[in-house]
Amino acid sequence: MNKEELKTIVAQMLRELHTGDCPEPPVKAGEYKPTQPVRGDDGGVIEDITTVDLRKQYLVEQPKNAAAFLALKAKTPARLGVGRAGTRYKTATLLRFRADHAAAQDSVFSLVPEEFAKANGLIPVKTECRDKDEYLTRPDLGRRFDEQNQTVIRETCANQRVLLVIGDGLSSAAIEANAIDCASAIRQGLKARGIELGKGLFVKFCRVGASDHIGELTGCELVCMLVGERPGLVTNESMSAYLTYKPYRGIPESRRTVVSNIHRQGVPAVEAGAHIASLIEKMLKQKTSGIDLVQEALS
Repeated sequence: MNKEELKTIVAQMLRELHTGDCPEPPVKAGEYKPTQPVRGDDGGVIEDITTVDLRKQYLVEQPKNAAAFLALKAKTPARLGVGRAGTRYKTATLLRFRADHAAAQDSVFSLVPEEFAKANGLIPVKTECRDKDEYLTRPDLGRRFDEQNQTVIRETCANQRVLLVIGDGLSSAAIEANAIDCASAIRQGLKARGIELGKGLFVKFCRVGASDHIGELTGCELVCMLVGERPGLVTNESMSAYLTYKPYRGIPESRRTVVSNIHRQGVPAVEAGAHIASLIEKMLKQKTSGIDLVQEALS
């Protein structure tokens, strides 16, 4: 192809672009044109893949005993019976994996709304972490408070018998979905047992060990912390409760009692709250927590 032929081809292409015979190519920084919702063959919007219950999804073609396998799957949200397309995952399996992974990342990097503490009657404080990046890379800073926040904690929560703390932890979604329902159940359960809760704290950039510093600052007999757990591919809304009798910095982890997997697919928040209230009553009677509580309960 000589130079003249090449010029002719380029000129023809430019004319087609100008007259609209050829679709306009995308231009970087050009006008934004939002995409339309993806629609199926029947004209309806394609179902949100994250709403599919993995316990009921079985993608193996021509199974030998589908009913028996589905009965097993009903007991776990694990990715079982996903089938395959040749040597690869099926499209539905891969997309769900990516969607769940994205939700987990969002939970880690998102923040609980600023109005959360005020709307729920909690006193807001912050650990020594300056931002989310420092929180993720410096766990030690998420376990202690600067002088200003120490003063707030001392002046508002000192000498309570039981102190309820809600910390964002590694999942903001877990706190927004479960913390208030669980805390309400704890309050009601303790009130029925004659144990009143005072003011509670909300801790931003919170690690579990922050409850130990809070215990030292307040002199509370028992600290109950609800905190967002590291999200996984099953759920991004899992919360745990850490209960420590007379906590102090450096206390062994074995001295904590933990109620984990608090979320709608695990232990429901209200049910967990009722159980936590009964545990708190036991700890106050036995004056211990963690493995010592178990040993005394069994003796």
